[in-house]
Order: sequence, then C-alpha cells, then structure tokens
Amino acid sequence: MINAILAAEELLASRVAHTFRTYPKQISAAIGALLLCAGGGAFAVASLGPDVADLPVRQVLEAVQPLAYADQVEALDTHDFTLFRTELTRASDTIDALLKRLGIADPAAAAFVRGNAEARGALFNRTGRSVTAEAARDNTLQRLSARWIPDGDGGFKRLVIARDSTGKGFTVRTEADRLTAASRLASGVVRSSLFAATDEARIPDAVASQLADIFSADVDFRALRRGDRFAVVYETFEADGQSLRSGRVLSAEFESNGKIYQAMWFQEPGKKGGYYRPNGDSLLRAYLSSPVEFSRISSGFAMRIHPIQNTWRQHNGIDFAAPTGTAVRAVGDGVVEFAGRQNGYGNIIIVKHRNNQETVYAHLSRIDVKVGQAVSQSQFIGAVGSTGWATGPHLHFEFRVNGEYTNPANIAQQDGGTPISASVRPIFDRQAMATRRELAAAFSVVQASAD
Repeated sequence: MINAILAAEELLASRVAHTFRTYPKQISAAIGALLLCAGGGAFAVASLGPDVADLPVRQVLEAVQPLAYADQVEALDTHDFTLFRTELTRASDTIDALLKRLGIADPAAAAFVRGNAEARGALFNRTGRSVTAEAARDNTLQRLSARWIPDGDGGFKRLVIARDSTGKGFTVRTEADRLTAASRLASGVVRSSLFAATDEARIPDAVASQLADIFSADVDFRALRRGDRFAVVYETFEADGQSLRSGRVLSAEFESNGKIYQAMWFQEPGKKGGYYRPNGDSLLRAYLSSPVEFSRISSGFAMRIHPIQNTWRQHNGIDFAAPTGTAVRAVGDGVVEFAGRQNGYGNIIIVKHRNNQETVYAHLSRIDVKVGQAVSQSQFIGAVGSTGWATGPHLHFEFRVNGEYTNPANIAQQDGGTPISASVRPIFDRQAMATRRELAAAFSVVQASAD
C-alpha cells in the first residue's frame, strides 16, 4: 500500500515538472496575473476605509485631585539625595577650610582626616589637586576623592575617604589608575589680551602659551584688537571624567585684524611632528618668540636710561618681567656654550644655534644645564631671578648673529620646517578637512555667544 502511494506521488511530481518545462512562459504569465489581481483586490479593499480627516474629534476633560500639601512636604522631607562638589586644593588649606569650600559640615570627618597620616599627606600642603566630595542632604560627608598625577607614566593616584558600613566611622585607601586621553574644543574673543580671553574661556595657561607660540610669526600678540577671536582643539588627560592636565594643541585658528590663520598638528611616519597650515606649509620656526611663558616685556631693544648707571645707553636685548623662579626655556635647538656667572649679567646661559647664532639668558636665579649639553626648543634651562645688575626679578634675553646684537623681537620670523611630502598628502588633506569642520563648529559657538 505504502509503495503504491509513493509511486503515485513520484508520477505526479514528474508530470508537474514536465508541464513547467514544456510551458514555462504560459505558467509565469498566469502566476503574474493572479498576483496582480490579488494586489488590485487588496488595494480596492484598502481604499474603502474612511478618510482620517472625516473622523470625529472628541475632547475629554477630567478633574485631577493633586496630592495634599502636607503630603508633598512630607515627601520632600523624606526624600534622600546626594550632593556633589569639586574644588582644587590650596597650599594653605586646613581640613576645615577645604571642607567648608566643599559645602561639608561634618566634625567627625574633619577629625578623621586630622588623625590619619595618609589623608593628611594627600590633602595638605598641596596645590591644584582635584577633590570631589559627596554629601548627604544634611551636608555630612559620605565620600571624598582626591586625584593627582604623581609622575609622567600616564597614571594617576586617587585617595578615597568613605563612610563605613556602620555610618559612624570612615575608611581610607589610595588607588592607582590610568589617565584617559581625550580632546577638548574651546573658543573665545579677545577683549583686552590673549591670556585674559583664554582665562575667560577656561583654557589652561599651557594651551594658551602653545597658541601664542604657534601663531607667533603671524600675529603680534602685544597688539591684539578688541574682537579678535580664536578656536582651539587640544589634548586633555582625565581621571574619573575630570581633566587633570592638558596636552598638545591639535588644531587652532586665530582671526586677527580681519585675517584668518589656521594650524594643525601632523606627524609623518618616521619624522618629527609639527604644525602646518591647511595647504601643507610648515609653521615650524627655528626659534620661539619668547623664552618665558605668561610674561610681559618690560624693556625693549632700544636706547634707554640705564636703571643702575643712570646713563643713556643702547639696551641690547629684551627684558621679560616675571617672578623669581619662573621657568626659562630655550627658544631653539642648540648646544650650551656657557653656563655660569658673568659680571653684570649675573647667572647667565649662552646657547649656540645654527648659522653662528646665539641666544643669551641672564639674571637667572637657577641654572639647570651644563656647558656642552644639547638642548631642544622649549626645553627648560633655568629660572628667572635678579642676579647681577638687576633692580628686580626679570629675564634679560639677547639674540646675537656673528657676535652682533640683533633685535630679538624678530627672532620668530626664521623658518625651521619643510612642507608636507607628496606621499602622505592624501592623509594630510583628509585630516585638514576634519580640522576645518571642528574649528568652524567652535567659531559658531563664539558667534552665538556674541549674538
């Protein structure tokens, strides 16, 4: 019986297959017509529905009884929440002063910190450490975290003071963690000076100094106009979402006196990185415009009354006013030719550069290099002081070419880089396009703020 059924099925299948092979076009047309009719039928059914615009609209109003005022007050009284606040430590901080700035009123927490050497060592006599407090609704401390960078290995330390499980005492521990690299975009408008504008935009001083160095050959930062504007993208290294230090400027744009200048960081494989214009021209200069960051010129390269000898004499350098101990950097690559003391110069460093050029750094309070040592551009070599013939702390800076005194104000005009090579030009162009979009976004924020 089963064999007969199987034989019948095989016969039917063979006949169907033979029919499809014999009349393929006719069968395809029949199937298409059937589907078309079915689609038309579906369309006809769908089109019979009512128009949404003809449907009636009914408004429903319901009275809602609010919670009683007393119930709302009670709910607020019983609602629990945590307050967060972050401050930076100061060298003169006491635990009471620090907790007060953090909005904490907790004598037990203050007593614990005073009695714990680990906590005292992390919080007292320290400057600039980020401290975050988590407080309960009654301003008592639940958790306090301090973060700082102990060295340059890419990590940071975290001190954690937390209320224990009993709710009456505290525990303390120090942890090591890794910094997270990120980038930030900021912009601003000049109203008085570059550094005042960057302070207003909450841009770190180290980034502002880089900005001035990058555009030193294009922009006279001592003669900025009100309304000049800038945008910058820079590296930042974060711990628990908070920036602990800034890094390199990645791209920047400066508009001054109606002219726009752009720069971006780019590094060819196997070569030293540097800043370039979007067209590929190098912005690298043989020398920085200033050996001291965040300073002002107190005396230029000109005739003047000598402050000590009280005679009319040529001032053969530029004086940068800065507090004693301010770091002094080499303005260009070179070799230390002299490091010691010379009469009226006091403590002095002379660096020999290319093409028989020299830079001189005088009145130093400290010398950090030795004769014969190779130094690179931006390397710190000493500190501002008032040694020798000086009426106050400042850096006397000279630029000599073939032994002749030359105005250091023009030192940043010398080129020091080469254009982008053709082999990496496509990569550079893609990065330049992305840079333009970022900076345009930053400037749109500036314009919106101005409006």
